[in-house]
Amino acid sequence: MKIDASLLVHDLRRMPALARFADEAGFDGLWTFETAHEPFLPLVLAAEHSRNLSLGTSIAVAFARSPTILAHTGWDLARFSNGRFIMGLGTQVKGHNERRFGVRWEKPVEKMREVILALRAIWDCWQNGTKLNFQGEFYKLTLMTPFFSPDPHEYHRIPIYIAGVNSRMCQLGGELCQGFHVHPLHTSRYLREIVTPSIQRGLTTGGRDRKAIELSSSIFVIPTDDPKQVERYECEIRQQIAFYASTPPYRPVFEIEGWGETAQQLGRLAANGRWNDMPLLISDEMLDAFALRGRWTDLPARVLEKYHGLLDRVNYYFPVVPGENEDGWRVTVAGFKAPAVR
Repeated sequence: MKIDASLLVHDLRRMPALARFADEAGFDGLWTFETAHEPFLPLVLAAEHSRNLSLGTSIAVAFARSPTILAHTGWDLARFSNGRFIMGLGTQVKGHNERRFGVRWEKPVEKMREVILALRAIWDCWQNGTKLNFQGEFYKLTLMTPFFSPDPHEYHRIPIYIAGVNSRMCQLGGELCQGFHVHPLHTSRYLREIVTPSIQRGLTTGGRDRKAIELSSSIFVIPTDDPKQVERYECEIRQQIAFYASTPPYRPVFEIEGWGETAQQLGRLAANGRWNDMPLLISDEMLDAFALRGRWTDLPARVLEKYHGLLDRVNYYFPVVPGENEDGWRVTVAGFKAPAVR
Protein backbone atom coordinates (compact mmCIF):
# COMPACT_ATOMS: atom_id res chain seq x y z
CA MET A 1 0.00 0.00 0.00
CA LYS A 2 1.31 3.44 -0.92
CA ILE A 3 1.47 6.28 1.58
CA ASP A 4 0.93 9.78 0.20
CA ALA A 5 1.13 13.29 1.61
CA SER A 6 -1.84 15.62 1.51
CA LEU A 7 -1.10 19.33 1.27
CA LEU A 8 -3.32 22.32 1.94
CA VAL A 9 -1.03 25.04 0.71
CA HIS A 10 -2.13 28.54 1.57
CA ASP A 11 1.16 30.19 0.69
CA LEU A 12 2.92 29.15 -2.52
CA ARG A 13 6.21 30.31 -1.04
CA ARG A 14 6.05 27.34 1.35
CA MET A 15 5.59 24.79 -1.43
CA PRO A 16 9.28 24.12 -2.19
CA ALA A 17 10.00 23.15 1.41
CA LEU A 18 6.87 21.00 1.57
CA ALA A 19 7.80 19.14 -1.60
CA ARG A 20 11.40 18.63 -0.53
CA PHE A 21 10.32 17.26 2.85
CA ALA A 22 7.76 14.86 1.36
CA ASP A 23 10.25 13.64 -1.23
CA GLU A 24 13.10 13.21 1.24
CA ALA A 25 10.85 11.50 3.81
CA GLY A 26 9.93 8.85 1.26
CA PHE A 27 6.25 9.50 0.58
CA ASP A 28 4.98 7.89 -2.62
CA GLY A 29 2.89 10.82 -3.78
CA LEU A 30 1.57 14.25 -2.99
CA TRP A 31 -2.00 15.52 -3.40
CA THR A 32 -3.34 19.05 -3.49
CA PHE A 33 -6.96 20.01 -2.93
CA GLU A 34 -9.31 22.58 -4.41
CA THR A 35 -10.57 24.32 -1.30
CA ALA A 36 -9.64 27.94 -0.65
CA HIS A 37 -6.93 27.94 -3.33
CA GLU A 38 -6.25 26.76 -6.88
CA PRO A 39 -4.95 23.13 -6.91
CA PHE A 40 -2.66 23.06 -9.96
CA LEU A 41 -0.29 25.96 -9.23
CA PRO A 42 1.38 24.33 -6.21
CA LEU A 43 2.20 21.27 -8.30
CA VAL A 44 4.48 23.30 -10.57
CA LEU A 45 6.64 24.13 -7.55
CA ALA A 46 6.31 20.60 -6.20
CA ALA A 47 7.57 19.19 -9.49
CA GLU A 48 10.53 21.53 -9.48
CA HIS A 49 11.53 20.68 -5.90
CA SER A 50 11.03 16.89 -5.89
CA ARG A 51 12.26 13.94 -7.91
CA ASN A 52 10.28 10.85 -6.98
CA LEU A 53 6.81 11.91 -5.84
CA SER A 54 3.76 11.39 -7.98
CA LEU A 55 1.92 14.72 -8.06
CA GLY A 56 -1.82 15.02 -8.35
CA THR A 57 -5.02 16.86 -7.56
CA SER A 58 -7.50 15.38 -5.14
CA ILE A 59 -9.48 16.94 -6.58
CA ALA A 60 -9.76 19.69 -9.16
CA VAL A 61 -13.37 20.60 -9.95
CA ALA A 62 -14.05 19.32 -13.45
CA PHE A 63 -17.15 21.17 -14.60
CA ALA A 64 -15.85 24.61 -13.65
CA ARG A 65 -13.16 24.20 -16.34
CA SER A 66 -13.47 23.30 -20.00
CA PRO A 67 -11.87 20.01 -21.11
CA THR A 68 -9.41 22.00 -23.24
CA ILE A 69 -8.25 24.10 -20.29
CA LEU A 70 -7.79 20.92 -18.24
CA ALA A 71 -5.95 19.29 -21.14
CA HIS A 72 -3.45 22.14 -21.43
CA THR A 73 -2.80 22.19 -17.69
CA GLY A 74 -2.32 18.45 -17.50
CA TRP A 75 -0.14 18.33 -20.62
CA ASP A 76 2.28 20.93 -19.30
CA LEU A 77 2.43 19.49 -15.79
CA ALA A 78 3.05 15.98 -17.12
CA ARG A 79 5.94 17.21 -19.23
CA PHE A 80 7.46 19.44 -16.56
CA SER A 81 7.28 16.68 -13.91
CA ASN A 82 8.71 14.00 -16.24
CA GLY A 83 5.51 12.00 -16.15
CA ARG A 84 4.71 12.23 -12.44
CA PHE A 85 1.47 14.20 -12.79
CA ILE A 86 -1.97 12.66 -12.07
CA MET A 87 -5.10 14.47 -13.21
CA GLY A 88 -7.54 14.02 -10.33
CA LEU A 89 -11.05 15.31 -11.04
CA GLY A 90 -14.30 15.58 -9.12
CA THR A 91 -17.76 16.92 -9.74
CA GLN A 92 -18.31 18.82 -6.48
CA VAL A 93 -21.99 19.10 -5.51
CA LYS A 94 -24.84 20.94 -7.18
CA GLY A 95 -24.86 23.97 -4.90
CA HIS A 96 -21.18 24.72 -5.39
CA ASN A 97 -21.35 24.26 -9.15
CA GLU A 98 -24.32 26.57 -9.55
CA ARG A 99 -23.79 29.11 -6.77
CA ARG A 100 -20.00 29.22 -6.33
CA PHE A 101 -18.73 28.47 -9.83
CA GLY A 102 -21.73 29.65 -11.84
CA VAL A 103 -21.96 26.57 -14.06
CA ARG A 104 -24.91 24.34 -14.86
CA TRP A 105 -25.44 21.13 -12.91
CA GLU A 106 -26.54 18.43 -15.29
CA LYS A 107 -26.20 14.62 -15.34
CA PRO A 108 -22.91 14.55 -13.42
CA VAL A 109 -21.92 10.96 -14.25
CA GLU A 110 -22.63 11.36 -17.96
CA LYS A 111 -20.89 14.73 -18.05
CA MET A 112 -17.82 13.39 -16.21
CA ARG A 113 -17.62 10.58 -18.76
CA GLU A 114 -17.45 13.18 -21.52
CA VAL A 115 -14.76 15.17 -19.68
CA ILE A 116 -12.58 12.04 -19.50
CA LEU A 117 -13.12 11.07 -23.12
CA ALA A 118 -12.67 14.64 -24.33
CA LEU A 119 -9.36 14.95 -22.48
CA ARG A 120 -8.06 11.82 -24.13
CA ALA A 121 -9.26 12.95 -27.55
CA ILE A 122 -7.43 16.27 -27.14
CA TRP A 123 -4.24 14.60 -25.91
CA ASP A 124 -4.38 12.14 -28.80
CA CYS A 125 -4.73 15.07 -31.20
CA TRP A 126 -1.62 16.74 -29.79
CA GLN A 127 0.47 13.59 -29.58
CA ASN A 128 -0.50 11.84 -32.81
CA GLY A 129 -1.90 14.57 -35.01
CA THR A 130 -5.36 12.97 -34.92
CA LYS A 131 -8.12 15.28 -36.11
CA LEU A 132 -10.08 16.56 -33.14
CA ASN A 133 -13.70 15.59 -33.56
CA PHE A 134 -15.28 15.02 -30.17
CA GLN A 135 -19.07 15.03 -30.38
CA GLY A 136 -20.86 14.67 -27.06
CA GLU A 137 -24.03 15.80 -25.37
CA PHE A 138 -22.23 18.44 -23.31
CA TYR A 139 -19.05 19.14 -25.28
CA LYS A 140 -18.47 19.46 -29.00
CA LEU A 141 -14.78 19.99 -29.76
CA THR A 142 -13.77 20.13 -33.40
CA LEU A 143 -11.17 22.90 -33.67
CA MET A 144 -7.48 22.51 -32.88
CA THR A 145 -5.08 24.46 -35.09
CA PRO A 146 -1.26 24.10 -35.00
CA PHE A 147 -0.89 27.48 -33.27
CA PHE A 148 -2.86 26.18 -30.27
CA SER A 149 -1.40 22.66 -30.24
CA PRO A 150 1.55 21.98 -27.92
CA ASP A 151 4.39 19.75 -29.05
CA PRO A 152 4.15 16.01 -28.44
CA HIS A 153 6.10 14.57 -25.52
CA GLU A 154 6.89 11.16 -24.05
CA TYR A 155 4.66 11.61 -20.99
CA HIS A 156 1.39 11.87 -22.89
CA ARG A 157 -0.29 8.91 -21.17
CA ILE A 158 -1.55 11.03 -18.29
CA PRO A 159 -3.39 9.07 -15.58
CA ILE A 160 -6.89 10.26 -14.78
CA TYR A 161 -8.43 9.68 -11.36
CA ILE A 162 -11.99 10.67 -10.56
CA ALA A 163 -13.66 11.03 -7.17
CA GLY A 164 -17.08 9.93 -6.09
CA VAL A 165 -19.37 8.42 -3.50
CA ASN A 166 -22.31 6.88 -5.35
CA SER A 167 -22.16 3.58 -7.19
CA ARG A 168 -22.54 5.03 -10.69
CA MET A 169 -19.52 7.30 -10.36
CA CYS A 170 -17.53 4.40 -8.90
CA GLN A 171 -18.52 2.30 -11.89
CA LEU A 172 -17.39 5.03 -14.29
CA GLY A 173 -14.02 5.08 -12.57
CA GLY A 174 -13.65 1.34 -12.94
CA GLU A 175 -14.55 1.51 -16.61
CA LEU A 176 -12.38 4.41 -17.78
CA CYS A 177 -9.87 5.63 -15.19
CA GLN A 178 -6.45 4.74 -13.82
CA GLY A 179 -7.50 5.70 -10.33
CA PHE A 180 -10.44 6.50 -8.10
CA HIS A 181 -10.47 8.90 -5.17
CA VAL A 182 -12.65 7.34 -2.49
CA HIS A 183 -14.28 10.05 -0.41
CA PRO A 184 -12.87 10.46 3.13
CA LEU A 185 -16.37 9.91 4.52
CA HIS A 186 -16.42 6.13 4.32
CA THR A 187 -16.57 3.05 6.50
CA SER A 188 -15.15 -0.40 5.81
CA ARG A 189 -18.67 -1.63 5.18
CA TYR A 190 -19.37 1.08 2.62
CA LEU A 191 -16.16 0.23 0.79
CA ARG A 192 -16.94 -3.50 0.76
CA GLU A 193 -20.62 -3.29 -0.13
CA ILE A 194 -20.84 -0.23 -2.40
CA VAL A 195 -17.48 1.03 -3.69
CA THR A 196 -15.63 -2.22 -4.45
CA PRO A 197 -18.51 -3.98 -6.28
CA SER A 198 -19.26 -0.82 -8.28
CA ILE A 199 -15.63 -0.43 -9.30
CA GLN A 200 -15.59 -4.09 -10.34
CA ARG A 201 -18.72 -3.66 -12.48
CA GLY A 202 -16.98 -0.81 -14.27
CA LEU A 203 -13.82 -2.86 -14.76
CA THR A 204 -15.88 -5.66 -16.25
CA THR A 205 -17.65 -3.26 -18.60
CA GLY A 206 -14.30 -1.86 -19.70
CA GLY A 207 -12.74 -5.30 -20.13
CA ARG A 208 -10.11 -4.53 -17.49
CA ASP A 209 -8.82 -6.26 -14.36
CA ARG A 210 -8.40 -4.92 -10.84
CA LYS A 211 -4.74 -4.03 -11.40
CA ALA A 212 -5.79 -1.42 -13.96
CA ILE A 213 -6.99 1.00 -11.28
CA GLU A 214 -5.71 2.36 -7.97
CA LEU A 215 -8.15 3.19 -5.20
CA SER A 216 -6.91 6.12 -3.15
CA SER A 217 -8.36 7.92 -0.16
CA SER A 218 -7.71 10.42 2.57
CA ILE A 219 -8.38 8.62 5.83
CA PHE A 220 -9.20 9.96 9.26
CA VAL A 221 -6.58 9.04 11.85
CA ILE A 222 -6.02 10.12 15.45
CA PRO A 223 -2.38 9.86 16.59
CA THR A 224 -2.40 9.23 20.33
CA ASP A 225 1.27 9.86 21.21
CA ASP A 226 0.52 13.29 22.65
CA PRO A 227 -2.54 13.25 24.96
CA LYS A 228 -2.88 17.01 24.58
CA GLN A 229 -3.38 16.66 20.82
CA VAL A 230 -5.83 13.75 20.92
CA GLU A 231 -8.78 15.91 21.96
CA ARG A 232 -7.99 18.41 19.20
CA TYR A 233 -7.81 15.66 16.56
CA GLU A 234 -11.10 14.17 17.76
CA CYS A 235 -12.89 17.54 17.70
CA GLU A 236 -11.65 18.35 14.20
CA ILE A 237 -12.65 14.95 12.84
CA ARG A 238 -16.10 15.06 14.44
CA GLN A 239 -16.60 18.46 12.85
CA GLN A 240 -15.50 17.24 9.42
CA ILE A 241 -17.64 14.11 9.57
CA ALA A 242 -20.65 16.19 10.59
CA PHE A 243 -20.06 18.65 7.76
CA TYR A 244 -19.83 15.93 5.12
CA ALA A 245 -22.80 13.98 6.45
CA SER A 246 -25.00 17.09 6.35
CA THR A 247 -24.68 17.17 2.54
CA PRO A 248 -27.28 14.97 0.77
CA PRO A 249 -24.90 13.25 -1.71
CA TYR A 250 -22.86 11.83 1.18
CA ARG A 251 -25.79 10.56 3.26
CA PRO A 252 -25.77 7.01 1.83
CA VAL A 253 -22.59 6.39 3.82
CA PHE A 254 -24.51 7.15 7.03
CA GLU A 255 -27.60 5.30 5.87
CA ILE A 256 -25.82 2.00 5.25
CA GLU A 257 -24.66 2.08 8.88
CA GLY A 258 -28.17 2.85 10.17
CA TRP A 259 -27.44 6.51 10.91
CA GLY A 260 -29.67 8.06 8.27
CA GLU A 261 -31.75 9.97 10.81
CA THR A 262 -28.61 11.57 12.24
CA ALA A 263 -27.58 12.66 8.74
CA GLN A 264 -30.97 14.31 8.27
CA GLN A 265 -30.61 16.11 11.60
CA LEU A 266 -27.18 17.33 10.54
CA GLY A 267 -28.65 18.63 7.31
CA ARG A 268 -31.25 20.64 9.20
CA LEU A 269 -28.62 22.10 11.52
CA ALA A 270 -26.46 23.10 8.55
CA ALA A 271 -29.42 24.73 6.83
CA ASN A 272 -29.94 26.86 9.95
CA GLY A 273 -26.25 27.74 10.26
CA ARG A 274 -25.85 25.87 13.54
CA TRP A 275 -22.35 24.65 12.68
CA ASN A 276 -21.13 24.44 16.29
CA ASP A 277 -23.95 22.09 17.26
CA MET A 278 -23.30 19.59 14.48
CA PRO A 279 -20.24 17.75 15.90
CA LEU A 280 -22.25 16.96 19.04
CA LEU A 281 -24.29 14.48 17.00
CA ILE A 282 -21.22 12.43 16.06
CA SER A 283 -21.12 9.66 18.65
CA ASP A 284 -18.05 7.73 19.76
CA GLU A 285 -19.36 4.75 17.76
CA MET A 286 -19.49 6.87 14.61
CA LEU A 287 -16.05 8.31 15.26
CA ASP A 288 -14.56 4.83 15.62
CA ALA A 289 -16.23 3.69 12.39
CA PHE A 290 -14.72 6.55 10.40
CA ALA A 291 -11.37 7.08 12.13
CA LEU A 292 -8.42 4.97 13.24
CA ARG A 293 -6.53 5.80 16.39
CA GLY A 294 -3.13 4.75 17.70
CA ARG A 295 0.46 5.83 18.10
CA TRP A 296 2.29 7.03 15.00
CA THR A 297 4.28 3.79 15.01
CA ASP A 298 1.12 1.65 15.20
CA LEU A 299 -1.01 3.41 12.59
CA PRO A 300 0.53 1.87 9.42
CA ALA A 301 -0.28 -1.69 10.56
CA ARG A 302 -3.78 -0.65 11.62
CA VAL A 303 -4.38 1.08 8.30
CA LEU A 304 -3.32 -2.03 6.39
CA GLU A 305 -5.51 -4.24 8.55
CA LYS A 306 -8.57 -2.09 7.94
CA TYR A 307 -8.03 -1.36 4.26
CA HIS A 308 -6.34 -4.51 2.95
CA GLY A 309 -7.98 -5.33 -0.37
CA LEU A 310 -10.04 -2.15 -0.26
CA LEU A 311 -7.54 0.67 -0.93
CA ASP A 312 -4.21 0.81 -2.77
CA ARG A 313 -2.91 4.14 -1.52
CA VAL A 314 -3.81 6.36 1.41
CA ASN A 315 -2.99 9.70 2.90
CA TYR A 316 -3.86 10.95 6.36
CA TYR A 317 -6.61 13.55 6.25
CA PHE A 318 -4.61 16.28 7.95
CA PRO A 319 -1.89 17.91 5.84
CA VAL A 320 1.84 17.34 6.02
CA VAL A 321 3.59 20.47 7.29
CA PRO A 322 7.40 20.63 7.69
CA GLY A 323 8.27 21.38 11.28
CA GLU A 324 5.04 19.81 12.58
CA ASN A 325 5.03 16.15 13.61
CA GLU A 326 8.08 15.47 11.44
CA ASP A 327 9.17 12.51 13.55
CA GLY A 328 5.65 11.10 13.35
CA TRP A 329 5.54 11.44 9.58
CA ARG A 330 8.93 9.75 9.19
CA VAL A 331 7.84 6.89 11.43
CA THR A 332 4.63 6.55 9.41
CA VAL A 333 6.46 6.37 6.09
CA ALA A 334 8.93 3.87 7.50
CA GLY A 335 6.05 1.75 8.74
CA PHE A 336 4.41 1.66 5.33
CA LYS A 337 7.71 0.76 3.67
CA ALA A 338 8.41 -2.11 6.09
CA PRO A 339 8.08 -5.53 4.38
CA ALA A 340 5.66 -6.78 7.02
CA VAL A 341 3.30 -3.88 6.28
CA ARG A 342 3.60 -3.71 2.51
